[in-house]
Amino acid sequence: MNTLQAQTQLIVRQRIRMLVNQYEVRGALPDGSEGDLYAFAQQKRVAFREQVTLYTDDTKREAVLGFKARQVVDLGATYDVVDAGGTPIGTFRKDFAKSLLRSTWHVEQPGLGVATGTERSLPIAIIRRLVELAWLPYHFDFVIDGRPAFSVEKKWGLRDRYVVNVQDSRLDRRLVTAMAIGLDALQER
Repeated sequence: MNTLQAQTQLIVRQRIRMLVNQYEVRGALPDGSEGDLYAFAQQKRVAFREQVTLYTDDTKREAVLGFKARQVVDLGATYDVVDAGGTPIGTFRKDFAKSLLRSTWHVEQPGLGVATGTERSLPIAIIRRLVELAWLPYHFDFVIDGRPAFSVEKKWGLRDRYVVNVQDSRLDRRLVTAMAIGLDALQER
């Protein structure tokens, strides 16, 4: 955990599988390449109630954290993020009303406040709503009290790859990781 918490840049890569979404979360090396594996997640694509568990690796023997929707069906559902023992780390939720034009998410960490993340580019947000192009990149910038907290950038390509930059050292990287995976798994809903 301490090694993950020290990271200022993470790389989230989606593996292509038939019936599930799989994700690898790695630290970024100084040259921007992928470093150590910190977490592996698997999510069923047609899950009725969203629940994702992240493990130390793809053997899925040791959990690191997880997130789960509070409500079964809700366009603005709140997702509780917990550590391996079930202790709350924080929450995230989509702001449905603000997301009609430009997707907006709120991430809350106890004692730190709310980080609000919005798509950086209004033109790309509009294009994404008009034409369903899965490969189209997007960028979310999260701020706390007007200060940069973290960003998630989906890179161009057929496989989903995200670069997560953490500017606020107080943020729990497990919460940031859950939000980055949540963006991929939940953004189109």
